[in-house]
Amino acid sequence: MDADVIIVGAGPTGLMLAGELCRAGVRPLVLERQPQIRDIPKAGGLSGQILELLRYRGELERFEAASTAPRPASGRFPWGGMHVDFTQLADPPMEALPLPQPQLERVLDDFARELGADIRRGHEVVGLSQDVDTVTADVRGPGEPDRVTARYLVGCDGASSRVRDLAGIPFSGITYPEVQRLAQVTVPEGVTVLENGDIDVAGVGRISFGFTRTERGEFALGSTNPELIGLFTSEEESTEYDDDEPMTVTELGDSIRRVLGVDLPLGEPTRLTRFTFHARQVERYRDGRTLMAGDAAHLFPSPGVALGAGLLDSVNLGWKLAADIQGWAPDGLLDTYHDERRLASTRNMLHAQAQVAIRRGHDPAAVALRELFQELLADEQPLRRLGGLMAGSELRYPFPGHDRHPLIGTFAPDLALRTDRGATSVAELMHGARPTFIDLADRPDLGEIAQDWQHRVDIHTAETDHRPADALLIRPDAHIAWAATIDEPTDTAAPALREALSGWFGTPRETTSGPAG
Repeated sequence: MDADVIIVGAGPTGLMLAGELCRAGVRPLVLERQPQIRDIPKAGGLSGQILELLRYRGELERFEAASTAPRPASGRFPWGGMHVDFTQLADPPMEALPLPQPQLERVLDDFARELGADIRRGHEVVGLSQDVDTVTADVRGPGEPDRVTARYLVGCDGASSRVRDLAGIPFSGITYPEVQRLAQVTVPEGVTVLENGDIDVAGVGRISFGFTRTERGEFALGSTNPELIGLFTSEEESTEYDDDEPMTVTELGDSIRRVLGVDLPLGEPTRLTRFTFHARQVERYRDGRTLMAGDAAHLFPSPGVALGAGLLDSVNLGWKLAADIQGWAPDGLLDTYHDERRLASTRNMLHAQAQVAIRRGHDPAAVALRELFQELLADEQPLRRLGGLMAGSELRYPFPGHDRHPLIGTFAPDLALRTDRGATSVAELMHGARPTFIDLADRPDLGEIAQDWQHRVDIHTAETDHRPADALLIRPDAHIAWAATIDEPTDTAAPALREALSGWFGTPRETTSGPAG
């Protein structure tokens, strides 16, 4: 084998997967057709649940250091042609970290290489074959054509995925006719940014923060950085653009003129990107030894969704691939990748397509719908509900036994913990990205069972205020695989724990030693 796993595509999803595999002791080979990281910032930063996952990995500070902001922050987020305002909440469900995609890819590239990933740029996959045991990729690179073989191959090569085409995986759905242009530019001479986010333009007048709809399309103004102006246009066009052709400031200015009817002075760009909206998903995330992740697996008709979804694909997939390659995966473990991430994609598609319906209408009925929706979002409960959906934090996987405890299938809460070694937290215990068992109620009957998996599962005893369960079993992706209810009898908790341990983490060792601690 040339590698354990071939990853096609060195965008954020592929690089994240490479890091996850290296953490788990697996050798990835990353093949990327572009010779270097591109300067086109298709995505503007990280948002939602992936920020919590990076914190649980102990790596969030690395991304904050590369960001244009010191830490994740909440504010007003675009949604369906409106802005959803989370600033009124002390603990907002939706946060973002500004980090243009080129900088994000450099952080992920550096980290993956530190962990031992083999990343080869300027190498394009042009052929693919697989059998029962291996998958082989035909590669065109700087030298002679080559063939590389691995146990698995993962297509992380974007919306126009060559891997998906070579594997014959259907990618059904809808392409919408609008072309979206998104930019951040410095504040030019003749433009004044007002305190409420509006701008005053010499010779033009005031342009309001937020969304403006005209007969030609939609224009939006907004930014989280007072030194930059965020601009957005959406208009129906018949022109087909090449994704490899970067957008220019002139193209942006022409679009603003068509939509808004004014010549808007533009400063130096820090971000320029153009995209069309799709609502698509692969029919299967796994085809034998070929798997799909990121934009190669799903496209959503709204901004701010795809990047986080792709990174979370990688987090879900990495430890399962490692388990299979290392020979301890229970039957069907790798197939849960399709089940779980397709469910996550369906949830993302729900709010993304709802945005299409709310965003596209221009008649009085559509205006009334948006106004009513914004009135509803003035109340905390619907605001939190939508924020959780946008962030992906409301997702609950339907794990076996999920009816036994409301935490099963959810992302583990970051409980403050007290142990014999001092204060810690769930997030700190998850830094190793390993399966983790936490006894919260001094339950030696359960701790002794977990000891049978101590070669694979980290075991801890701790106390916490207002414990939500007597014990927790957490997967490497920080989702709760099992939980014991408060004071649950051993005769029900013990067999359920054994079932969860063997169902997710394979067979126990024949011998055990020592008490839980």
